[in-house]
Amino acid sequence: MALNTIEFKCKSANPTAEIKTQAHFGVTGSSDLEVLMFPAELGGEVSVKIVTPVSGFDALWQRVLGAFVERSNIGNVAIEINDNNATPAVVSLRLRQTLAEAMSPAD
Repeated sequence: MALNTIEFKCKSANPTAEIKTQAHFGVTGSSDLEVLMFPAELGGEVSVKIVTPVSGFDALWQRVLGAFVERSNIGNVAIEINDNNATPAVVSLRLRQTLAEAMSPAD
């Protein structure tokens, strides 16, 4: 099966939140995905890389991730997503879970 890689950057109108540590949430499996977040110096932007078996949904990915970045006001974050046919609702859930972990102080 061929995989589709989607890469783009987005930015919140008010990027005031930065993550404290790298984080990983989810498992790439049937109808699920994993999300990885890393602190990165990106001038307030968020870089996104998605690897998915599904083609033709680039604009939907950009809308879902753009809305997440805007709602969370994050900046200077690199996000990597390894998708296996997850629905937009699952994508949003995993993004919120990963962000919560990344915003927590390191143990």
